Amino acid sequence: MKHAAHKASKVSRNQTGASHVLFSSAHGAHTAKAAASVQAVVQTSTGTMAVELDDALAARINEVAPLTRRAMRESARAAQRRSHILASMSLAALVGTAATAMAFAAKPGDVAFATSEDPTTTTQIKRVSSDTVSRSQNRTPLNEIAKANASENTAKSEGSWQLNDSNSAIDVNAMTRSVANNLVVSSLLDGDRSALPAGFNPNHASGDTGNSYAFSQCTWWVYVRRHQLGLPVGSHMGNGNMWANSARALGYWVDNQARHAGDIMVFAAGQDGADARYGHVAIIEKINPDGSVVTSECGAVFQGETYSKTYSAQQVSQHQIIHY
Repeated sequence: MKHAAHKASKVSRNQTGASHVLFSSAHGAHTAKAAASVQAVVQTSTGTMAVELDDALAARINEVAPLTRRAMRESARAAQRRSHILASMSLAALVGTAATAMAFAAKPGDVAFATSEDPTTTTQIKRVSSDTVSRSQNRTPLNEIAKANASENTAKSEGSWQLNDSNSAIDVNAMTRSVANNLVVSSLLDGDRSALPAGFNPNHASGDTGNSYAFSQCTWWVYVRRHQLGLPVGSHMGNGNMWANSARALGYWVDNQARHAGDIMVFAAGQDGADARYGHVAIIEKINPDGSVVTSECGAVFQGETYSKTYSAQQVSQHQIIHY
């Protein structure tokens, strides 16, 4: 006679064996092989608790069951591989987008294709033979080189510096000369630079505001003639005998030597037939080789008509001459 308790004990042992196969293994993981073994064990029982396990249920059991360390490591490596693949795909997409944008932004002539490049030439590198040296065996001592350089520099410094021929010379005065705004004065400065007073300014104030002198007076004519010759002249220089001092005050060059046609010859009161009170002025029209001069002059009695006179070099040296 069999007791129900013994039967129940056997069934319990069978169920325990099935759960042991499902939830325990040598590696702590559930596989399809383990699920199949569970199905076989149940079918070999007394038949009162037969269970059918399909593949989906076995996979589900494996998902919810705890993972082993080996399974976790494999899962982490798989996740890392997926991350690398996603990163590579994202980078490739970004590079493609940038290349497309550059292609649209570039001008047609800026695009260079690989097929249009010059062909590459490969040069074969030859081995250096054993009898070739890297530096010369013949060396010159440094002290001999220094002596040679010193003698060469000395020879160079002993020569004379010249321009393009042996007779060339630098005119320092021409390099530092003053330039006048008045073109006529500027042309006269070249010949007068050795005689110019120190600090002379060719662009001094002229004092010219128009002809303010009475018609046919000597001062009137001098103003008119200076303008005809393109030379500066003042409008309020005073009486004839006052012109030299007035010119100096404005910066004109004044001395006792006739230098150019157009110079103003100043007469003191009563000098060489000038008016005993007001003096006189005249324009030097010509300078003769002997130093005498020919003038053009005017006076109130001549009604605007001019006349000429000749003065000796001795007479000229006793007068004050206004240049420019």
